Amino acid sequence: MKNFGLILFVIILGLSSANAGEIKLDGIFQGKNLYVQNPFTSSGVGFCVVEVLVNGKMTTDEINSSAFEVDLSIFQFNIGDKLTISIKHKENCTPKVLNPEVLKPKSTFKTSAITVEKDGTVKWTTTGESGKLGFIVEQFRWNKWVKVGEVGGNGTAGPNNYTIKSYPHSGDNKYRIKQIDFTGKPRYSDDVKHKSFGPAVTFQPKKVDNEITFSAPTMYEIYDNYGNIVLKGNGTSVNVSKLKKGDYFLNFDNQMSDFKKK
Repeated sequence: MKNFGLILFVIILGLSSANAGEIKLDGIFQGKNLYVQNPFTSSGVGFCVVEVLVNGKMTTDEINSSAFEVDLSIFQFNIGDKLTISIKHKENCTPKVLNPEVLKPKSTFKTSAITVEKDGTVKWTTTGESGKLGFIVEQFRWNKWVKVGEVGGNGTAGPNNYTIKSYPHSGDNKYRIKQIDFTGKPRYSDDVKHKSFGPAVTFQPKKVDNEITFSAPTMYEIYDNYGNIVLKGNGTSVNVSKLKKGDYFLNFDNQMSDFKKK
């Protein structure tokens, strides 16, 4: 009986050590397969990977080789479907996924419509999204593109509808939609133009103690003499009481001006 118990202990120990590690990947199906580099075990006998699961289902891929492909096409996923891939392996060795980026969402959206309402609400409709990525709305003012806001994308084929509130400046406005995926390269919509017939915004005073007031709601930016942005926002006033004394640059409406903090 003692020998039997020892043999059983060795078998259990062997089974537990045979499947000692796991690499887990969560992502989005983008129509491409994964490639795995599969080293030998530390003993030099056999390969490291024990099994591969896709959304809990075992694959039928041939894993007993130094490199293998996880064929995702057999699962009949749709572009944009969520994936969880588990690569279980033996101890003292670690397989390597060679192209994990194929599970990261890409920016593939197309804008079928972009409009700007009289109150500055930007509306747009997209198709062709293949993963959840944020949409950044930008407005061209002060000779540069300025971020208005950001909303989360639905990540589905669509059509998907989105809205965000903006503050149009007086005169001609221009907007665009931007999305950035794992490559870091932005994808843009076409520009959309909007004309605001409201009067030009003014501000006061030019020499200020505590607060600057605007004649109408507006986006604003305040810079110091070194070009550092110290305040920004939207509204009809801005509290500058905590700024140091000196000269500052003020961007507001579609204008660029300056003021002195007393």
